[in-house]
Amino acid sequence: MAKPSSVFVCTSCGAQARQFFGKCASCGSWNTLVEQKAAPAADSRRRRPLAESSAGLAAAAGQPRRSEPIQAVGERPLQRLSSGYGELDRVLGGGLVPGSLVLVGGDPGIGKSTLLLQSARAMASRASVLYVSAEESAQQVKLRWRRLAQVASNESDAGGEPEAGADFQLLSETDLELVLQELEALRPAVAIIDSIQALHDAELGSAPGSVSQVRECAAALARIAKRQDTALLLVGHVTKEGALAGPKVLEHLVDAVLTFEGDRFASHRLLRAVKNRFGATHELGVFEMRDRGLAEVTNPSELFLGSDEPSAGTATIVACEGTRPLVVELQALVSTTSYASPRRSATGIAANRLHQILAVLEKHLGLPLSRFDCYLAVAGGLEVEEPAADLGVAAAVVASYRDLTLPPGTVLVGELGLGGQLRPVGQLELRLQEAARLGFTRAVVPKGSGLAKAAAGLGLQLLEAGAVAEALVAALGVNPADDRV
Repeated sequence: MAKPSSVFVCTSCGAQARQFFGKCASCGSWNTLVEQKAAPAADSRRRRPLAESSAGLAAAAGQPRRSEPIQAVGERPLQRLSSGYGELDRVLGGGLVPGSLVLVGGDPGIGKSTLLLQSARAMASRASVLYVSAEESAQQVKLRWRRLAQVASNESDAGGEPEAGADFQLLSETDLELVLQELEALRPAVAIIDSIQALHDAELGSAPGSVSQVRECAAALARIAKRQDTALLLVGHVTKEGALAGPKVLEHLVDAVLTFEGDRFASHRLLRAVKNRFGATHELGVFEMRDRGLAEVTNPSELFLGSDEPSAGTATIVACEGTRPLVVELQALVSTTSYASPRRSATGIAANRLHQILAVLEKHLGLPLSRFDCYLAVAGGLEVEEPAADLGVAAAVVASYRDLTLPPGTVLVGELGLGGQLRPVGQLELRLQEAARLGFTRAVVPKGSGLAKAAAGLGLQLLEAGAVAEALVAALGVNPADDRV
């Protein structure tokens, strides 16, 4: 009898190796190879032969057997199902698409199950919903349901019971076969699997959460969701690095990948789309975690603005996350260093971007910033990646270095080039509208925007500049390169 063989599978990319290596040869990840029993050899069945007569006639006529011209393919209108929350619909591209697969990932305790249960409760009044809880018992889910229902109804005697007419089914099960049978029997419009790593296929010998289990369970769920036009929401675990756990094929299999993130010391949560086949991937949804669930934040600029009292080293920018402008406060601290090499620390902005801006300021303004420590932070814990924040970073650093305070009601928008010039940025008119809505009166922008009339109509004083030195003089009212400042 042949000895049972085993293979080593990479938990990051799914590649297989016959022996253990510290580093995966496919993706380069370290310590990700896990030993599993080798699958039995596949049945060496041949493809079904075509009848010689029909094959010969088809080849002679040059006619396709199953394909058809693309012009003849019928079109079906895309009818999305609203999740009940505008922030979630924004990130999805307008709502859930029937037959689509959405993977939601995030750190433990960030609020993934709460968000999906709230959405399921809102959708149950309009469509049939099946909630599969593979990690929690039915009693635990019912307790959360009751809490959320009490918040929504604002009635202490409601008891958290499902509303009349709500089509909400709950299944606490980890066996994949039973879950598929329930999906086949109910044919719900929306199904939520919490979580995909907890499901188990009895035909596979590996443990739940392994590469093969996650891959096969997700593929089986995808097949039935596409066949029944069921919108499927999958909850996924994340690794300690913050990436989605499981094989990469899981992310390729689904139609959308959403990440739910946030600072554990703050109450707000950010929902982003990493992949979306039915919408944009740069939209942002903002929620606030409260004692009884998640609440939408319709005006997120209030979260990222500091106090009304101006202080040295503070500047305000208007960042854009997709089609949503956000007014954000930047804080900088420049102090004399006590070490041979000055320290550079950035929170919310890439450190390399800060180093580049400091080099431009030292080169073109003559400020000896290489002898000073520099700390930069974005208020509210937001991650600002776009280069439109460069001018705000430069103004905050110079204001802290010169101990100056920017005039109240001033916003700065512009990309900083290596030659000290200011480059135009996209969606400038949208940024100015958001600044005017929040009561700002002055805006420093790159030259050549052509929005002077639009800014005047918004009540904004538009200050255009072609170089960083000119922009800082307009913003601060003094020349920062003057030693007498």
